[in-house]
Amino acid sequence: MLNFPSRHHRQVTLCYFLLFLGVGMTGGLLGPALPHLAAMTDSSMSQIAILFTARALGNMSGAFVTGLLMDRLNGHRVLIGMLLLTAAGLTVAPLSPTLGLLTGLFLLLGFAEVSLNSGANTLLLWRHRDAAGPHVSALHFCFGLGNMLVPLVMVAALAISGQFQWAFWVVAAYLLAMLWPLSRLRSPSKLASDEDATPRTPKHRDPVLLALFMLLFALYVGVEITFAGWITAYGVLTGLTAERAALLVTLFWMALSAGRLLAIPLLRWCSPWAILIGCLLLGIITALALHAVWLPLTLGALLFGLAASAIFPTLFSLGNQVMDMSGRTTGLIFTAAGSGALVVPSLTGPLLDLAGAEAFPPLLGGMLVLLGLGLVALHLRLSRLAQRQATT
Repeated sequence: MLNFPSRHHRQVTLCYFLLFLGVGMTGGLLGPALPHLAAMTDSSMSQIAILFTARALGNMSGAFVTGLLMDRLNGHRVLIGMLLLTAAGLTVAPLSPTLGLLTGLFLLLGFAEVSLNSGANTLLLWRHRDAAGPHVSALHFCFGLGNMLVPLVMVAALAISGQFQWAFWVVAAYLLAMLWPLSRLRSPSKLASDEDATPRTPKHRDPVLLALFMLLFALYVGVEITFAGWITAYGVLTGLTAERAALLVTLFWMALSAGRLLAIPLLRWCSPWAILIGCLLLGIITALALHAVWLPLTLGALLFGLAASAIFPTLFSLGNQVMDMSGRTTGLIFTAAGSGALVVPSLTGPLLDLAGAEAFPPLLGGMLVLLGLGLVALHLRLSRLAQRQATT
């Protein structure tokens, strides 16, 4: 399913895949660890929720700063620095005695985590150029797999040692193990080399185009995080037991990971537009069916995860086809994604309080409709830029 024109392509791509397992585990740790962190700092659940805000703010700043660094410095050295920062934060965070200190550490972890995320995405694009689409989808499959694995790491840590801190330290040790391959492999460069998989096609440098992509990523990540963060509460509000409701988010991540695996060959056979339209239609239909109570929530979680699965990597691949994806551009995209993760989920709680649980599916459907309108605007802009390019 994946083509590697040279040994270096294969080695560096597999290294990024392994790195993204660790990035996914880092990002997925907060959920399973939240009750333990609240007990450790003697905080209520409403107080400990500030960690989500701190991590999102760290994500936004980290993406922008790392984007600038990737254009100026050796990419692997930037990743090595962020790996050390992440490992240090994971080591100290589960020992923090106060909520204030823990909040500062999660701000740092959010900064370093998204730096690894956006940095590895940028380097993968530079390594594979216009053939990067399936590799990006595989990279994000590894991220989802890391999210799925980390609850098992937490369960094992509690079963063996009785201390949740070991889950943080195991993930930190895994990330430190990535230092050796990154230090030995040559970092891809923004400039094309003789080893590049395909020649680069002409790219647009248009601020409106970049703004549209940023809006689309913000909307998508807002939808993804809103569903993952609130589906359990929605399940409880609609009558499910707490145990069955907690299963919904696991089903969502399972379907999302499986969909990203399926997207690897699809990106070779289908256009990005066809995949994006198919995902949006499935998501909107699922939201309508949930609102009309035509689907059980378990099936709805699976279908919505499948609908959401390919949107991020496909949008990213499309951006790589039509724009010059410098480190700064990738950083701006991940900054916009972080703003979606911060703003949209935070508005969901007040909306549910105001309009009731039945407002949740229309919110999801409405966000997907906005995403579809954004894709229409993107297509129109690309058509206009193509016409302008043809006349010059």
